[in-house]
Amino acid sequence: MARRGGLDWASGGREVERAEPIEALGKDRMLGHDAAMNDTAKSRSGGDAGTAPSFDHDRTELVRELMPFAGAIGLQIVTDTSSETVATADWRAERCTVGGALHGGYLMALADSVGAICALANLPAGAVGTSTIESKTNFLRAATQGPITIRSAPLHAGRTTIVVQTDITRPDGKIVTRTIQTQAVLTA
Repeated sequence: MARRGGLDWASGGREVERAEPIEALGKDRMLGHDAAMNDTAKSRSGGDAGTAPSFDHDRTELVRELMPFAGAIGLQIVTDTSSETVATADWRAERCTVGGALHGGYLMALADSVGAICALANLPAGAVGTSTIESKTNFLRAATQGPITIRSAPLHAGRTTIVVQTDITRPDGKIVTRTIQTQAVLTA
């Protein structure tokens, strides 16, 4: 397949070279999965204490193809629809600050990444991607064990911006962080 340039949502809207347009790699493929899997994942997304919802290996690999940073931070996609994106990440010592708590920067990176995936699922017709233009995170308590669950839902999906809320929860279900972010809608 011939390579072509274009805007890439995962690179902040910069011009990049890739094999397929974002429409073929991103929104259409990400939303084309089996709705039954999403119903199962949603019902399990609360999980038992200490266990994360099972994740979708194919969806995770697709997201990591589109956004390589998702692999670097250990993001695992459970479900991604226009109404909700759910992911998990494991607790690891190298992701922590003092006292064994997951580092705030790491938690913000997870929230931003899952928020971007949620925004991608809510792009209006003709849009090619999104880019974070504003983000605010409230840190409510520490996460000293895992896995953690990252859940993002749209608050507003407009023509020029998409606003999402992302909560990160511990295995006991308590909220660790709440992030509200605004994503600019990128057009060709």
